[in-house]
Amino acid sequence: MMGGRLIPPAGRVRDAALAGGVLAVVAVSSLKSLVGPREEPWAATAFDWALILFACGALFFARRRPVAVAALVLVATGVYYVASLHDGGLMIAVIAALYAVAAAGRLQAAVVLAALTVIATGAGTLLGNRDVNGVALFMLTGWLVAVVALGWVRHSRIAYLREAERRAAGEERLRIARELHDVVGHHLSLINVQAGTSLHRFHRDPAQGEAALAAIKASSREALRDLRATLGVLRQADEEAPTAPPPSLDGIGGLIGTARAAGLTVHGGVTGEADPPTEVGLAAYRIVQESLTNALRNAVAAEVTVSVERGPGALLVGVADDGRGSPAPPAGPGSGVDGMREQARALAAELTAGPRPGGGFLVRARLPYGNEARKR
Repeated sequence: MMGGRLIPPAGRVRDAALAGGVLAVVAVSSLKSLVGPREEPWAATAFDWALILFACGALFFARRRPVAVAALVLVATGVYYVASLHDGGLMIAVIAALYAVAAAGRLQAAVVLAALTVIATGAGTLLGNRDVNGVALFMLTGWLVAVVALGWVRHSRIAYLREAERRAAGEERLRIARELHDVVGHHLSLINVQAGTSLHRFHRDPAQGEAALAAIKASSREALRDLRATLGVLRQADEEAPTAPPPSLDGIGGLIGTARAAGLTVHGGVTGEADPPTEVGLAAYRIVQESLTNALRNAVAAEVTVSVERGPGALLVGVADDGRGSPAPPAGPGSGVDGMREQARALAAELTAGPRPGGGFLVRARLPYGNEARKR
């Protein structure tokens, strides 16, 4: 309701506009039966106009019941042209109904009804209807073919747009799944390592065990914050939007601090003055996050070097560990390298990940900014 009045749905308004527009055109073309010399009784004229109103009014339901409406309009139009002495433009209603059938995706039904229209009109010509000759019948056939083709083109376009929307929704779901994997995998790996350290050293070194428990608390709080930010895109339109910004280069320092609390020795950070796009900063954050997670999975107390350089046209990311330290408690299988490659592929970036010649693991990525990525 708007302004105290009930507003009909947009579809109903279009249905009424179609029926009313066709009725107006047909009525103008049939005025001769009302204002011209009397060629038939008023009862016959009233019957003709009842058929006109019925056929045009049925178009209001053409979107919801296209085949049934087209069949009714075709029958009413046939009766009209047989009973009336005046040739009005009621064939326009048949054309509109056939278009609605084809636009609804019922191509076979539209072809059958169009063929019946041509056959019925041709039969009337053979039976002595001088108003429709061979040329007019040929033109009518062309009009019907064109109308059915246009309706089918509209149906195909709508189907294509719906498929494109479905694919876009699927890609968005995959992106959210990848984000969830990155967030959950990283923080749970940290919590797993820190819990193992706390259990192992709690009695021998209570201070270090207490520090590990504090790190677990911080990691779980950070995990919840990231999960809320990631799942915020799934909120209802009438819900309050999430206030936490997506991860970016500014959060890499926090990643390094968390990794240090888990037992890694981490050097480096972010350098450069350029301001990369948001999606590039997010990809760099996830790559560093996955690299640190993999280092924790492979060796606790390893030494890791993180280098993120904001260049003029691309962001250069490098994460290397020496592979030393004691093996971490098993944290389950991961897909960190695949996740990093997905992040890079989404930005047409370059990424290499593999063992270092002297031991350890090395990840390098070049993430181009938007303009450079589009030139590829």
